[in-house]
Amino acid sequence: MSKNSKVIGLLVFILALTLVPLNAQTVDPTRASLFKLSIIVGAGVITLAVIAGAFGQAKAISSACESISRNPAAGQYIRGILIFGLVLIETLVIYALLITIIILMVKWGAY
Repeated sequence: MSKNSKVIGLLVFILALTLVPLNAQTVDPTRASLFKLSIIVGAGVITLAVIAGAFGQAKAISSACESISRNPAAGQYIRGILIFGLVLIETLVIYALLITIIILMVKWGAY
């Protein structure tokens, strides 16, 4: 098995494990289906945001380390730009978390 297929399999397993409690609900089927859909969409949004954020941060850190090793005199400038870039990447992940919380907290039966 390749590394990517292991990661995808693990993500699918965790997603399936988190969705198991939804089968125990005994509410109106229409409201339940909207709630299930909101859970799936919320989980998908935050999962993709975290994966993209982690990949972006890893790429930024590795590029900064490589740049500092090539030119140690510019280390403080590269470090400052790196911190600013990491803050922006993490802000995007926090925005995705906020959107996910909004999706999950909407009262679907009221509309």
